[in-house]
Amino acid sequence: MINEIQKDAEDRMSKSVAALVDAFKKVRTGRANPAILDSVMIDYYGTPTPINQVANVIVEDGRSLAINPWEKNLVPQIEKAILKSDLGLNPATNGDTIRLPMPALTEETRKDYIKQARAEAEKGRVSVRNIRRDANGSVKDLLKEKEITEDESRGAEDAIQKLTDKFIGQVDDLLAEKEKDLMKV
Repeated sequence: MINEIQKDAEDRMSKSVAALVDAFKKVRTGRANPAILDSVMIDYYGTPTPINQVANVIVEDGRSLAINPWEKNLVPQIEKAILKSDLGLNPATNGDTIRLPMPALTEETRKDYIKQARAEAEKGRVSVRNIRRDANGSVKDLLKEKEITEDESRGAEDAIQKLTDKFIGQVDDLLAEKEKDLMKV
């Protein structure tokens, strides 16, 4: 019973960290990264579809992306979707290739992106702590129902706390890496 609670907590905490990694992909650095377009959807024959499933997205040089749609008629839709997204990018079309220059980050925008990254990291920490609270609640319920002893309960709570510390450490490491990436000129 306790092992199931711990395993569930560990799975949920790892999913929280994975969600943080996805959120960090949306925080733009000065370098071109195709992952920045993962959240941008276009209408592909009535179905919302990510750009990377209807086009090749490649890094042309350090500061721009090239998008080559597999169908020519998708070029205007992709342009519109990028403009509507809150990424702050301006696509430039050249025939059937869309170029996305990444504007250089000013000191002010870097600080704003760091604030955004810190907010995302804090959401990740809160999520991990909420999972810890749920797991500890489940352990206490087992103790109330006398399915486990107090020693087993303490041991389980200690193990859950160690898991929490491990995943919060991962969140902090990811944040430090992202901040370092953002401050790179």
